[in-house]
Amino acid sequence: MRRITCDIHIHARPEQVWDVLTDFARFHEWNPFLVEAEGRPEPGTRLRLRFRLPDSGKEMVFTPTVLTCEEHRVLRWRGRFGVKGIFDGLHSFELTPVDGGTHVEQMETFTGVLVPFTGSVITQTDAGFRRLNEALKERVESLAAARDGS
Repeated sequence: MRRITCDIHIHARPEQVWDVLTDFARFHEWNPFLVEAEGRPEPGTRLRLRFRLPDSGKEMVFTPTVLTCEEHRVLRWRGRFGVKGIFDGLHSFELTPVDGGTHVEQMETFTGVLVPFTGSVITQTDAGFRRLNEALKERVESLAAARDGS
C-alpha cells in the first residue's frame, strides 16, 4: 500500500471550491493533471477521467466509481487498472472550512500487487496532485475575486 496526501489553503468558501471541483466539463480549462472529466459527482456513478503525468506527459484514461459525495465537504472515488487487486486507487478530496477560506486535502491510497512496481507513476501522480491543487487555488480565487468585485 502507498498513500499520497497533499493539501492547500484556498481563500474562498467551501461552496466556491466545490463548484469548481465538481464542474467536470470545465476541467480542461484549468486542470493540468485531470485534463478531461466526464460524469456526475453522485455515488454509484462512473466517471471517465483522463490524466496527464507531469514528467512524461503520458496520458491515461480510467473510469472510477464515485463512492461518496457530500456536497461542499467530500468527494471520493475508487478506480482500478485491470481487475480488483492488481492496482487500485481510492481517491478523495476533503474540504474543511477554516478562517479565511477552505482547507483542501487531496489523498489517494494505492493498493494491489503492482503497487511495489509503480514507483515512478506514483511519484508523478504526487507531482500531478500538487499541480492540480495549485491550479484549483488559482481558479477558485480568481473566480471568487471576480464575483466579489475585488
